[in-house]
Amino acid sequence: MSAKPSEESAPAEKPKSKKMLIIIIAAVVVLALVGGGAAFLLMKKKPVDEEGHGEAEKAAPTVVHKAPDPKKPPTYLPMDAMVVNLADPGGGRFVQLGITLKLDDPKTADTMKQYMPSIRSAVLIAVSLRTADELLAAEGKEKLTKAIIRAASEQLGYEVEDEEEEAVPPAKKKKKRNLPPLPVEAVLYSSFIVQ
Repeated sequence: MSAKPSEESAPAEKPKSKKMLIIIIAAVVVLALVGGGAAFLLMKKKPVDEEGHGEAEKAAPTVVHKAPDPKKPPTYLPMDAMVVNLADPGGGRFVQLGITLKLDDPKTADTMKQYMPSIRSAVLIAVSLRTADELLAAEGKEKLTKAIIRAASEQLGYEVEDEEEEAVPPAKKKKKRNLPPLPVEAVLYSSFIVQ
């Protein structure tokens, strides 16, 4: 008679396992729906403003990079490290910079070496006009980079836009001047310490 109790318990376990299977399937379906909804929301396009830019496009600054030309490697001109007093009240803050200029061609590097004392002076002045708070912010570093490009290019006789002209949106500029491309393509920092 011991065989009968085990036979009675076996049919009772089958309905429990079917209920458990249904619950598991229902949970998987609910999770799949929630995951699909979340994926849809994340992949959904951002709203577009009047100019046709999405929110992600407005937040990120536009940076134009030229594709490297394998036949013409870039030319770099390192400058001596410099320590510059900043324009903070009290005058106790300074920045230590290691700068390398990326140039359009090797001939420009030779010319810049001849003008290096005046270029270095112009860069020192451009840096000294900034405060520590400005240089610690990403936007401040971008403005400094543009100021260094302008300062170095001016010393070679290139006509450059002023900082104020550059800040005006293109739609509001009265007349855009056709300026030649500047010889300095980028400013690379090997050290940037604000104290």
